[in-house]
Amino acid sequence: MQNRFLSALIVVLLSGCYATTDKYELKRDPADTLAITPAIIPGNIDQQEFRKIFNAADNFYESSLKPSRFNGGILVAKKGQIVFESYDGYQNHWSKELIDSATSFHLASVSKTFTGMAVLKLWEEGRLQLNDNVANYLPGFPFEGVTIKTLLNHRSGLPNYVHFMEELGWDKKRIVQNQDILQFMIDNKQKLNVAKADRRFSYSNTNYALLALIIEKVSGRTYTNYLQETFFLPLGMNHTFVFSIEKAKDVLPSYNWRNKQEAFTFLDAVNGDKNIYSTPRDLLKWDYALSYGNLFKQSTLDSAYAGYSFEKPGIKNYGLGWRMYQYPNGKKIIYHNGWWHGNNTVFSRLTGDSATVIVLGNKYNRRIYDAKKIFSAFDGYSTEAEGDE
Repeated sequence: MQNRFLSALIVVLLSGCYATTDKYELKRDPADTLAITPAIIPGNIDQQEFRKIFNAADNFYESSLKPSRFNGGILVAKKGQIVFESYDGYQNHWSKELIDSATSFHLASVSKTFTGMAVLKLWEEGRLQLNDNVANYLPGFPFEGVTIKTLLNHRSGLPNYVHFMEELGWDKKRIVQNQDILQFMIDNKQKLNVAKADRRFSYSNTNYALLALIIEKVSGRTYTNYLQETFFLPLGMNHTFVFSIEKAKDVLPSYNWRNKQEAFTFLDAVNGDKNIYSTPRDLLKWDYALSYGNLFKQSTLDSAYAGYSFEKPGIKNYGLGWRMYQYPNGKKIIYHNGWWHGNNTVFSRLTGDSATVIVLGNKYNRRIYDAKKIFSAFDGYSTEAEGDE
């Protein structure tokens, strides 16, 4: 086990400055600004609560992650303060460079939380309407009734490009870009199995690939620049970025369960549904900004965190860029998981308890999704529901 510590971390969000105490020395990025404080439990988390959360996280780590040869980072926090954090394994299995707090992981579908909130920022500013038809923004889009909102909540009825591009004859020697997906749908309208919009929930990466194009159309900036200027830079997310082909040799590789490196494929350059890289600490800043910052109006967050699909009974639902568990007692977990190649990711937010559970890995490991076991540290949450992705 590497770099595991018990800390009292106060995130000073917009300055990107930390005040922290470590029980064990942690390797840090030189760019981080740190102020060392006495080794005490944070005043606004009493010792009993702190210990309960730590024990739940430690038990999950020791019983699930560690035996599975976890390769990644885990962070558990309450009110922006880190309670448990560990980094294990290698960035590169050939060079044996260790993973640490500055290692940026492919977030897979956790990227959708940024895409969704970027669209909601444009909505909040009055630059688009959620009930607008997609064709208003993407000329030639051939399917009626599909709105920005149905893209956000996965009720568009559109099939998943991850499957139909290859099935309908895309040349796999050509790298797919977002615009290619749109044009391919236009050219193959009659061949696509498209359901009537807003009839049922059907998770599809196509929705968020198209939303990235809409963000570019409305903002007049690239998807990369819009997220960088709207979220990453203002929040001090210094290790967070959007992938591009030019960065392919520099980003963290991923591995299958046998430690074989996953190859770059023709689908790897599509943004919006995936392709944001980040760290557990940067995601904590993202959580803190959504929970305590002034990035969004409360009414916007309420819309993002509402469930829109009730065809099936149960506590699971999907909002606008967020999965959720909605419990009968009124409690709610806002989260997203991810999986792409060897990357498995968890970003869970117990908003009513101001708690955050983050696990990022670059070696295929389904045990990562068992991070929901940590919810047992908080009253009123069951963990029976199956994980996603």
